[in-house]
Amino acid sequence: MLADVLRRVRLSGSLFLKGAYSSPWAFDSPGNCALIDLLAPGSERLIVFHSVRRGRLWITAAGHRVELEAGDLAILPASHRHLMGSHEMVAPVKISELLPPTPWSEIPILHHGGDGEVTELVCGYFSSDELLFNSFLRSLPPVIRIRPTGNAATLFDVVLSRALEDGPSGDGTTARLPELLLVEALRLYSSEAPLASGWLAATNDPIVSRALKLIHDDPVRDWSVAELSRAAATSRSVLGERFRELLGQSPIHYLAEWRMQLAANLLVATELRLSAIAEQIGYSSEAAFSRAFHRHIGKSPAQWRAAGRG
Repeated sequence: MLADVLRRVRLSGSLFLKGAYSSPWAFDSPGNCALIDLLAPGSERLIVFHSVRRGRLWITAAGHRVELEAGDLAILPASHRHLMGSHEMVAPVKISELLPPTPWSEIPILHHGGDGEVTELVCGYFSSDELLFNSFLRSLPPVIRIRPTGNAATLFDVVLSRALEDGPSGDGTTARLPELLLVEALRLYSSEAPLASGWLAATNDPIVSRALKLIHDDPVRDWSVAELSRAAATSRSVLGERFRELLGQSPIHYLAEWRMQLAANLLVATELRLSAIAEQIGYSSEAAFSRAFHRHIGKSPAQWRAAGRG
């Protein structure tokens, strides 16, 4: 299910920093807006990650703290301002003051700190302006720790090693870095730390996940709550209650949101006329589709298409 959503979301990503930091050391890393200006001008949001290649460190963001060691990955879903450093405490340095001016033809490499234990980090980001990102990331903590093992650890190591070879503007494997890394990281997190609510929690719920799969597999169908509940082998009341508890919305509202995601992608990625897009996502007329799109997105389809291509 997660892979299906991310397959339809236009993700981009890049590594932006490699460093070796000797204890004692500490950094103050800026939040979303400052990072966008530095790394991806024009984006609406970034998802920052830090991969620990050697050593250990701590990261705090918005009152949440995680401890990391070699092989771990930290993800900041909303790119909060965060502090990170060695276990020997020292005043944090603003990391922006140590970075070379952009643009970078190669990934910058930093060396900083004292003469103690060395921690090696690779830092990167994912960027997406897609609609569903708000839905399935908003329930996550400000910073989460992923501890891959087995095949997952091998995947992380191979992808990051290849991305380091390709550099910030590489192609090939780097182009699939967001999909490969983020899908696996969120899958691991949702299985190891089950959430009480949110999109990831919904995909682990036996009732809601069945309904989500039905919607994703056949978004054009004119689903009613009664039809959806019968197909998901549950009652209307139970299905509605589980959707409200986990996603904060009704099944039909989620269907409309998923259709808008599909439409948003088609508007930017294709030359299809509005009437053809309306038909592909289950609307009987171009006018009905345009009204629904504006109601959900706050922009007309034409405005969305122009902004996406700009």
